[in-house]
Amino acid sequence: MRIGELATKTGVSVRALRYYEEQGLLASERSESGQRQYGEKAADRVQLIQQLYAAGISSAAILEMLPCVVTGVASPPVLAKLRGHRSSVVKQIEELQETLRKLDSVIAGAHASHASGVPCPPA
Repeated sequence: MRIGELATKTGVSVRALRYYEEQGLLASERSESGQRQYGEKAADRVQLIQQLYAAGISSAAILEMLPCVVTGVASPPVLAKLRGHRSSVVKQIEELQETLRKLDSVIAGAHASHASGVPCPPA
């Protein structure tokens, strides 16, 4: 598929896809006219890159771990880094769960005050 198609399919800008290529995170072939052509699994790769970025993982760290995604094999140093990234993601999840609990509490309080006729916040 062409770069515009991949951008549409993944919701990622063409500019970001070019950046991924510059960083070595994504590969394309070139057509005779010089247009980028991506393989079937490119959308999955882009989704993974997006997820790892969202978890706060740098492009250099993603580049290091991508071969492990393909082969399922990691050297001990890379495996240690992967475990470190995993711990970071777990911590983010725990923090988000705490934020969710707080929001649920605020929503419940606001709902109760609305039901009692007292506005939240009071006027």
